[in-house]
Amino acid sequence: MKNYIRVILGAKNIFAKECYEGNFIGADYGIEQDLTDELPENWRDFNAKFREIWLKKHPGKSKVAAGLACGMLWTVCKGINMGDIVICPDGLGKYYVGEVTSQYHYHPGANLPHQRSVKWYPEQIDRAAMSQELKNSTGSTGTTAYITSYANEIESLIGNNKPPVIISTDPSVENVSEFALEKHLEDFLVKNWKQTDLGKHYNIYEIDGEIIGQQFPSDTGPIDILAISKDKTTLLVVELKKGRVSDNVVGQIQRYMGYVKEELAEPNQEVKGVIIGLEDDIRIKRALAVTTNIDFYRYQIIFKLHKS
Repeated sequence: MKNYIRVILGAKNIFAKECYEGNFIGADYGIEQDLTDELPENWRDFNAKFREIWLKKHPGKSKVAAGLACGMLWTVCKGINMGDIVICPDGLGKYYVGEVTSQYHYHPGANLPHQRSVKWYPEQIDRAAMSQELKNSTGSTGTTAYITSYANEIESLIGNNKPPVIISTDPSVENVSEFALEKHLEDFLVKNWKQTDLGKHYNIYEIDGEIIGQQFPSDTGPIDILAISKDKTTLLVVELKKGRVSDNVVGQIQRYMGYVKEELAEPNQEVKGVIIGLEDDIRIKRALAVTTNIDFYRYQIIFKLHKS
């Protein structure tokens, strides 16, 4: 199955033109060694080894930052498959688009030494031509972002003219229209975080002033929002659901919380969870009654017209 991945080529896209002219994508992250024999199938195994190496090279940084850096590096080197389509901002309002044509190779001394060869398409995508949803997804933080759910739109923008329908290749997404709405709600919550009750006590996780806590990667899927208390003692996992919330979301958020506790939390930090939905029912109330570290919040949508 072909995936579509947005890849940032250096801070503020500084190496985008170099990668385009050299027919490759790449990453750095300060790991100065050939990773050819160091790329397991599971990125968690890669993180387990290289997280401590990264932290030694970046003293004072958190385990969250280390986990994110190593996860992104593994994705560029291993997680992206040959035949996948990469979309890379050029820093000037457009995106290079190309097909990955090689496995990992190492180029010591290069600006981005961990590389994959790419056959670039002659067409670029103008950001102004994207739907707002695709703009939001391609504008997300982190080196890589999977945007396969927008495959049809991307193909249309580069001239293949497939019908503009909402699709998803994620088998866990049962209703793609509801999935799209959940993404709208997530973006709205992030933009208005400081005005919410949660925003009074928590900040969405940032590194060097950049929000990285939205769609934070874990080994069981992306966390909608990862936040940290203002006193740095608590990590908060937020799971957002459109409409009525089923009790199976409790197991889902517990998996995310387990990952955060085991892989990201410092020894002095606790982990809590919040489920946000439009409605709850007796099943989720019963499930949460014996779960002391997960809260449920209802959101409310208000739409008004005012005659001028």
